[in-house]
Amino acid sequence: MKNILTIAILTTTLISSFGSSENKNAETTEQTISNNSPTVIPDFTKPTIAWASIPAGIFTMGSPASEVYRDDNETQHRVTLSAFKMSKYEVTFEQYDLFCVTTGREKPSDGGWGRGERPVINVSWDDATAFATWMGCRLPTEAEWEYACRAGTTAPFSTGNKLTTSQANYNGNNAKAEYRRKTMPIGSFAANAYGLFDMHGNVSEWCSDWYDDNSSGVQTKPKGAPLGPARGLRGGSWYNFAFNCRSACRYCESPVYNYDYIGIRLVSSK
Repeated sequence: MKNILTIAILTTTLISSFGSSENKNAETTEQTISNNSPTVIPDFTKPTIAWASIPAGIFTMGSPASEVYRDDNETQHRVTLSAFKMSKYEVTFEQYDLFCVTTGREKPSDGGWGRGERPVINVSWDDATAFATWMGCRLPTEAEWEYACRAGTTAPFSTGNKLTTSQANYNGNNAKAEYRRKTMPIGSFAANAYGLFDMHGNVSEWCSDWYDDNSSGVQTKPKGAPLGPARGLRGGSWYNFAFNCRSACRYCESPVYNYDYIGIRLVSSK
């Protein structure tokens, strides 16, 4: 009888122990599953862009034959554009550096002038396009750029017939004016009528177009040539004289080159 009782007690103890062990294993398994859940890593915060709304309209692109220092590639013609948004400021080092950190790109040199709120420089057209795409934006067409720069004006500059070094950052040597020899922080000068800063001078800005001679015909939302050796640049820079900063002034560069006087401005169709 004692033997039977002892066996019963042992059996009960074993079952109890097995159940307890099973529960612990279950708890351990649940904890392991919980600990092995994928960690949610937040996306890097993309820089904020201050936008100016540019209204739809029709304007005369190019310059009249009477405009001083005009070039033959500035043939006047009527252009129709839809509304779009343009960044109020040139893209800064602070904004572009975040793009480099996030994507693993090498940061461009600031030439010893400082980063932060200064416009990014030493970026190629390919770099500028990559940044614009990352931001969900694009580069402006030449037509959009000139239309936004003019902001309803027809004079050589959005400021009128003349541009002074108190209105923009450019090489004032030929006019016995100030020559700063470097970029200035964005927004150092007054905006044009559309609320855009530094459209004249500071850094030249890449456009999306393959460069070609201006058309003499009426155009609607022109995008430039289908192919070419160079991309359009607009606005002039700290390095250029005032006449290179005219609203109609056009020049170009290979898309793979980068210089300390070329930067970026963005456009969004949204």
